[in-house]
Amino acid sequence: MLVDFNILPEESRVWIYQASRSFTPEELEAIQKELDVFITNWTAHGSDLQAGYLLKYKRFIIIGLNQNLNAATGCSIDASVHFIQQLEQTYKVDLMDKMNVSYKQGEFIAYKPLIDFKKMAKQKAVSKNTIVFNNLVTNVLEFKNNWEVPASESWHSRFL
Repeated sequence: MLVDFNILPEESRVWIYQASRSFTPEELEAIQKELDVFITNWTAHGSDLQAGYLLKYKRFIIIGLNQNLNAATGCSIDASVHFIQQLEQTYKVDLMDKMNVSYKQGEFIAYKPLIDFKKMAKQKAVSKNTIVFNNLVTNVLEFKNNWEVPASESWHSRFL
């Protein structure tokens, strides 16, 4: 059951997928329609899952699931992963690689392999004040408070 992401309880489970490039306006429109259909039909053992999503910065797909109503199961999680993999193929973009870092560079969102981010930190091209995206947050509350933070407040701090 598709709901507005912003009404999900704070303890709702969150999955964040960062794209290796920005989506075009046309791609975002198509992805929104595909997410609407997927989430509307997303179930766990035949029971509806109450979920919502956000598309942020033309680069992030955030899916939230109210597990108080019905929890995700192995099969429902597999279905969501399969859906994201289909998006990867359709739009020729990487969404699943967690070994990449997205951060703000002025008004823009930069995307680098972790090894390049480490080099940039050594060269002082990024600092503890660089705004990074902590895609390891696990629920709506963490997403709201700890997703977009200075590198010093994230797991990225170990490289600075």
